[in-house]
Amino acid sequence: MALTTYRKKRDFKSTPEPRGKTGKSAGSNSYLIQKHAARRLHYDLRLEMDGVLKSWAVTKGPSLIPGEKRLAVHVEDHPLEYGEFEGTIPKGEYGGGTVILWDRGSWSPIGDARKGYAKGHLDFEIHGEKLGGRWHLVRMAHKPREKKENWLLIKGDDEFARTEGDPDILEERPESVKTGRLVDEVESEAPGWSSKTGKIDVPGAAKPQMPKQAKKAGYPGFIEPALATLKSTSPTAKKWLHEIKFDGYRLQGHVRAGKTKLFTRSGLDWTDKFGPAISTALSSLPLKDAIIDAELVVEGVGGASDFSALQADLGAGRTDRLVLYVFDLLYLDGYDLRPVPLIERKAALQTLTQDAASIVRYSEHFEENGEIVLRHACRMSLEGVVSKDRNAPYRSGRGKDWIKSTCSQRQEFVIGGFVPSSVSSKAIGSLALGYYDGGKLIYAGRVGTGFSQKVAEELYQKLLKLQQKESPFAHKLAAEEARQAKFVRPELVAEVEFRVWTADGIVRHASFRGLREDKKPEEVVRESTAQAPPEKAPNLIRLTHPDRLYWKDAGVTKQGLADYYSEVWRHMGPFIVNRPLALVRCPDGVGGQCFFQKHAWRGQSKELLRAYDPKDEGDEPIIAIDGLPGLLGLVQGGVLEIHPWGSVLDDLEKPDLINMDLDPGPDVEWGEVIQAALEVRQRFLDLGLESFVKTTGGKGLHVVAPLQPRAEWDDVKRFAKSVADAMASDSPDRFVATVTKSKRKGKILVDYLRNGRGATAVAPYSTRARPGAAVSMPLDWNELSAAIGPEYFTVQNAPTRLAALRIDPWEDFWKVAVPLGGRRKRAA
Repeated sequence: MALTTYRKKRDFKSTPEPRGKTGKSAGSNSYLIQKHAARRLHYDLRLEMDGVLKSWAVTKGPSLIPGEKRLAVHVEDHPLEYGEFEGTIPKGEYGGGTVILWDRGSWSPIGDARKGYAKGHLDFEIHGEKLGGRWHLVRMAHKPREKKENWLLIKGDDEFARTEGDPDILEERPESVKTGRLVDEVESEAPGWSSKTGKIDVPGAAKPQMPKQAKKAGYPGFIEPALATLKSTSPTAKKWLHEIKFDGYRLQGHVRAGKTKLFTRSGLDWTDKFGPAISTALSSLPLKDAIIDAELVVEGVGGASDFSALQADLGAGRTDRLVLYVFDLLYLDGYDLRPVPLIERKAALQTLTQDAASIVRYSEHFEENGEIVLRHACRMSLEGVVSKDRNAPYRSGRGKDWIKSTCSQRQEFVIGGFVPSSVSSKAIGSLALGYYDGGKLIYAGRVGTGFSQKVAEELYQKLLKLQQKESPFAHKLAAEEARQAKFVRPELVAEVEFRVWTADGIVRHASFRGLREDKKPEEVVRESTAQAPPEKAPNLIRLTHPDRLYWKDAGVTKQGLADYYSEVWRHMGPFIVNRPLALVRCPDGVGGQCFFQKHAWRGQSKELLRAYDPKDEGDEPIIAIDGLPGLLGLVQGGVLEIHPWGSVLDDLEKPDLINMDLDPGPDVEWGEVIQAALEVRQRFLDLGLESFVKTTGGKGLHVVAPLQPRAEWDDVKRFAKSVADAMASDSPDRFVATVTKSKRKGKILVDYLRNGRGATAVAPYSTRARPGAAVSMPLDWNELSAAIGPEYFTVQNAPTRLAALRIDPWEDFWKVAVPLGGRRKRAA
């Protein structure tokens, strides 16, 4: 259908709908659903194809229940401009009633879209603000006397799907994604909100008052961004306010006459790179023209921004997880705001964005002592803090008004070479890094972890095209530094996280975070604070194939795992040394074959101990370690999970701890798991036991109490069972103490079986053999919150947390041990 039918049905002198024109396909594949209260309430699904919006009227609206069929009546094509329409169509006109923009984003076909559309079976994915995942449009057989072409809209079964018992998305989210209004709030408006008439003031939509220092000025074009100076500590004076440092792309949003462009920090126009949703959200703010300073991120587990995830999404063309955090307002409706104090610019920006779509978020700030804010950010494994002079104007370039304090070292490096992978013929194993000083490229070491298998292969292909014989580095590399290295033209910039600079100017424990296409190589210099390098860790054990990817999705290699355990050893050692260990081994990494191992194996590292369990009928040696070399020996053997006994080799029959595993069933909220842990803690206190909490790296929490090893296994297990049974008896709607899966939906299993002889639980700081490289992390009780989920801490971010801790939350674990029942306040 062309737009002829659309135009014949409308009198554009009466209706605010856009007349529109057939456009050229820009490849944006926009998607939207308009909620339309006409004679009957329905939802208009529109998919951009061939320069128009193909349209279906979904009579009952979309359903998120897989297989549930919703009638979708095929209607005339609409112009692309209709994607912004929201307002009231006068009574008597075609479609008379009220329209709001219920959802928007982009869609991507599964297979050939045009062939599927023509055949009447269109499979596609939606990337919207409310809807997502796979969908199907299926044309029904035409029946006699039917004037319309009827299709069915059906949700695919994926992570976005819901069950019949879940909330209905139509009732849960009735509002407009454009203005946040409901249908009845738009219904009485005149002349309406439409792309034809442009923006009108929305009732209740706040606009900021123009600050006194603002200067009337014409549109200034791209503004060189303000940059922060790196310091080792965060300022503490009251004049400073502090924002969480984001881990993404710095962008400058320019809104002019309803159109938005997004520029990188070097002025590149990347508007099309991020899909239509962000541009549309900025264009929908209550303003005519503006320049907004912001950071584009993808938020990982727990809400922390993750540059690696951002890179992966953009590389795959995925834009549905993007979030734009706005933190400064430089120009607004004919006024230059750069002379205005920061605190006033932020206040104006907050007012402008308070009703923005969820994809655009205002960056909150803290006014507490900067060191306290930084410490808290680091304990959460965030990137760091940016402190800003609250009274300063906006000054382009790097200056003293903005100070960045990071939780771990991170900066850009120029790639000067690579070492091919030892386990793949088409991937890199590590990168040779450098930075410029006086026009010379200075060697800064290698990074050999942090790239997924896909990224390692993509980098290999890119670097092959840049390969050259000569080293680009100013000084000749040492033999070990140059070993197996292939040199390249220094044209690519990588962002790298690392622990510290060594005394000889080499980065240590480095992890690749992504390529920085928004920065030129010649701009890369060393960022450094006055931080003394630590003593270099000794080479305790030789790893074969150190670049073998143990977690392909997270880019964690065998060497990366060894580095992680070296970092956490002093915290982890007391909980795994001289104890029988049950192990999960995955020699080829997560995704390969994994198996459970509790006995010694042929060819195991000589650093591993062999011990004997007198009750083991097979008389095979069990496994233990007595120090860090043994732990690294486990890494060499492909061990990805470590599960110690609750007793030591010298006293196998008397456990020295109790572990209560809180395992949530389906439909259990994380807050309920936290409340369960607090209840276990209180019950233990009532029974005379101090307890400690940790995430599992899986689904739940462990509450662990130390014991003086006097009671035997049966007594400890009986005690743990009594606690679990009491919780299940007192709150049968919340807890179960039996493992039966059929009884666990909506409840938490209080698993006491970890306390039997030979039973184990994952060790503090141990990794898990599942995607993401999560670890089991000890917490302070005060840290339990919705912000830290069971998989929040990973191999990559856990060392940052530990470096920021002044006190280990489990430091007093063994000091508060008492005999079982030794200080009971009342009977169990």
